[in-house]
Amino acid sequence: MDLDRILAEIVDEIAPHRGEGRVATYIPALARVDPRKFGMAIATRDGAVRGVGEADERFSVQSISKVFTFALALEKVGAKLWERVGREPTGSAFNSIVQLEAEKGVPRNPLINAGAIIVTDHLIEANDADAAIQWVLTVLRDHAEDQSIGIDEEVAASESETGARNRSLAWFLASFGHLDNAVETVLSAYFRHCALALSCRQLARAALFLAFDGEDPVTGERIVAPQRCRRINAVMMTCGHYDNSGEFAFRIGLPGKSGVGGGILAIAPKKGAIAVWSPGLNDAGTSTVGALALERLIEKTGWSAFA
Repeated sequence: MDLDRILAEIVDEIAPHRGEGRVATYIPALARVDPRKFGMAIATRDGAVRGVGEADERFSVQSISKVFTFALALEKVGAKLWERVGREPTGSAFNSIVQLEAEKGVPRNPLINAGAIIVTDHLIEANDADAAIQWVLTVLRDHAEDQSIGIDEEVAASESETGARNRSLAWFLASFGHLDNAVETVLSAYFRHCALALSCRQLARAALFLAFDGEDPVTGERIVAPQRCRRINAVMMTCGHYDNSGEFAFRIGLPGKSGVGGGILAIAPKKGAIAVWSPGLNDAGTSTVGALALERLIEKTGWSAFA
């Protein structure tokens, strides 16, 4: 399969749509990003990473970081994670408080904001948010084989300054006794891992283990146990795009995770990992052109979680 040709065709086909959607304006640092940007990369079993467009330009991955923190938390605490967070789709916005109150402070899944705050709490020991973030960075750098990956400090500061809703969620969780660490400690780590800056090429390579039952096919390193890898992919399939998850599964048919920075990570089991970036979002917070590009990729390759 000529993936370079396929990627080139996708660039041509999505060209009339570049700039569609709306950039996230509630985080000031993201509001200034050019909505016409587009990058896409595919990492495959042999470690090759093919990219087009702005595949090497770093962007704020935002909620895509939740996939990696979720994987780390599962490896750290195992099934105990499910005592504090569920595994069900929400059908609600990513930062909804109403559902959290109705369900007594237990978030529906680890990929919505409240669930990811719980996951972040699991990664912190002795109120040391800095150590937790260093752990996340080390893991990402190792998986991507790129030590230059870091945090966009401007975005992190912007997240914190405008993070009233996330603070509300965290305090709500604390009121039910569901946080082990101080609220601001947990949020310090949460805001920073959401502000990770990666390119499509780096992101696809870092996530390659998720396409191969938790093992990096290039290095042979076991990242997560096979059964946990399958569960991560299952949650991504059902919950990775908030109240747009069903539509994404219907159109693309792959486990995925979107972020309001305009990125989407998708996993093609036994084939590879795909990262796409286009900042304009649909009403549910998923990249409009990014989803279109993934749909074109699936049409051309036949990749599917159900094949």
